Amino acid sequence: MIHAQFDPTARQQLTISAVEAKTRKDLSWQQIADTTGLSVAFVTAALLGQHPLPKDAALSVGEALDLDDDAVLLLQTIPMRGSIDGGIPTDPTIYRFYEMLQVYGTTLKALVHEQFGDGIISAINFKLDVRKVADPDGGERAVITMDGKYLPTKPF
Repeated sequence: MIHAQFDPTARQQLTISAVEAKTRKDLSWQQIADTTGLSVAFVTAALLGQHPLPKDAALSVGEALDLDDDAVLLLQTIPMRGSIDGGIPTDPTIYRFYEMLQVYGTTLKALVHEQFGDGIISAINFKLDVRKVADPDGGERAVITMDGKYLPTKPF
């Protein structure tokens, strides 16, 4: 049976335990995701409290991180989503994404609506990929691909 959480506290505590176990075992997010057959972005988001994991994936993660049966069960529940409390984010990395949306949000909206019409890009039917590439001018660049299904607004 599918169960949902209505108080984020339990998932927040599980996130703390999972990250501590990841650190203690010196595992990368990719190594954990590899045990599940799911993408690193989805598994990371799940362990940070934003998605439920399918039972087999939750069991694999539980084994990789030495989580108890209650934690494995909790990983399978639908969480209260949203990891940023109200206000402007203070973490520098998250703030830069906020800043990008402040600068380019209206541009993204205008281009999406021009190309697709009135609607939204789903964060449910969604894929996320983060890659590191060499910068021709020196250093490294982050390539972040957000791939969401377009959902048109339907008049009623």
